[in-house]
Amino acid sequence: MRAKLTPAFVQTARAEDGAERTVYWDQSLPGFGLVVSASGHRSFVVQYRANGRSRRMSIDGVLGLIAARKQARVLLGEVAKDHDPLAERRARISLAEDTFERIAERYFASREAKQLRTADDRRAVLARLVYPKLGQMPISTIRRSDLARLLDHIADKNGMVMADRTLAYIGRIMNWHASRSDDFRSPIVRGMARTTNKERARDRVLTDDELRAIWQAAEAAQGPFGSFVRFLLLTGARRGEAAEMKWDEMKDGVWTLPASRNKVKLELARPLSPGASAILAKLPRVGKSGFVFTTGSDRPIGAFAKFRRELSKTSSTSGWTLHDLRRTARSLMSRAGVSYDIAERCLGHVMPGVRGVYDRHKYLEEMRHAYEMLAALIQRIIDPQQNVVPLHDARLPAADRA
Repeated sequence: MRAKLTPAFVQTARAEDGAERTVYWDQSLPGFGLVVSASGHRSFVVQYRANGRSRRMSIDGVLGLIAARKQARVLLGEVAKDHDPLAERRARISLAEDTFERIAERYFASREAKQLRTADDRRAVLARLVYPKLGQMPISTIRRSDLARLLDHIADKNGMVMADRTLAYIGRIMNWHASRSDDFRSPIVRGMARTTNKERARDRVLTDDELRAIWQAAEAAQGPFGSFVRFLLLTGARRGEAAEMKWDEMKDGVWTLPASRNKVKLELARPLSPGASAILAKLPRVGKSGFVFTTGSDRPIGAFAKFRRELSKTSSTSGWTLHDLRRTARSLMSRAGVSYDIAERCLGHVMPGVRGVYDRHKYLEEMRHAYEMLAALIQRIIDPQQNVVPLHDARLPAADRA
C-alpha cells in the first residue's frame, strides 16, 4: 500500500483489519516504507534488489521519519554501487557472534568439554592469557601470525611449556569449531610448538631436603592445600584424581577411584597407609558435594598454581610442580624396596603384556605394604633423627656407659 509518509501519518497509521502487519510504501522515496504491526509497533524498511534477489532490510524504529528516510537513501545509494547492505549487516553480526571467546564458551558447553577433568583449568588459562589478546576477534580472522605473536608473549612471560599448553587449548577449540563449520579452517600447523616432547618431559624428583621443607610448610599451611600436598606424596596419586576425591569413595581404609575418573578408565583400589588415612581424618566434611579436598563450596580444590607458589615461598623451594610429587613418590617406593610391579600398580599404571591381560589379582595387601613402606621412608626423611641409633663405647664398663 502506497502512502504519503508524514510524521502525523506515522503516528496514526494502523495495520489493516485482520492483518498481522501492513507496509505503507513512501510515495516520495521508492523502496522506503513504514511497517505497522497489529499490536501497533512501528518500524521502517528498505526494499531493494541485489544479485538478482529481492531484499527487505529493517531500519531502527526508534528513528523518526526524517532520520529513517535519510538512512534509507544512504542504503539505496550503497545498492546503486553494487553493495548488498543486508548481507553485509548479517556478515557483521555473524562475525560478532563468532568471536573466539564466544566459540570457546560454546565448546566448554559441549558434550566433549563436559567430560574433561581440566575444563576449569583450561578456562582459567584462556581468560588470563588468550581472551585479552584474541577473545574479541572473530575466529575466522585470527591468523597464524596472530597466534605466533601471542605464543611469543606467553613464552616470554610464562615459559615455553605454558605457551605450548595454551596452543593445545586453542587448537582443540579451533578443531572443534572446524568440525561444525563449512568454511572455517584452523590456522594452526605443525611446527608452532615452542618445545618438543622430549623437552617437555620432566625428570624432577624432590631431594630429601626439598621434600622435608615442603612437607613441613604443608603441615603449617592453612586450608586444605597442605593436606592435599602431603596426601599426594603418600599415595602417588595424580592431581586430578585426588582433587576430585569424594568421601563415599573411602571404605575401610581403601580409596576406590572409579573408572570414570581414572586416566586409564579402570577402577583402582588404593589401600591407604595409616599416615594417609590420618590426613583425611583431620579434614572437615564441608559442603553438600562430598569432596574431600574443598574450600567449603560445592567444587573441589582448585587454584593449584596460586597455592603452590605460596608453598614454594614458605618452604624456600622453587621449580617443582604437583606432578613432581607423583614422580617423587614412585622413586621413593623403589628406594624403599618396593617391587617394580607393585609400585606401578600403586600409581595406577596398566601392566604391560600378558600380565596386564591375564593377571586379575588385586594385590591389595601387597599395595598396602608398599604404601606403608613409602610412608615410613618419608617419615625418616622428615625426621632424620629417627635414623640416629645411640652408640655404646665397648671399652667402658657397663655402669659408666652413657
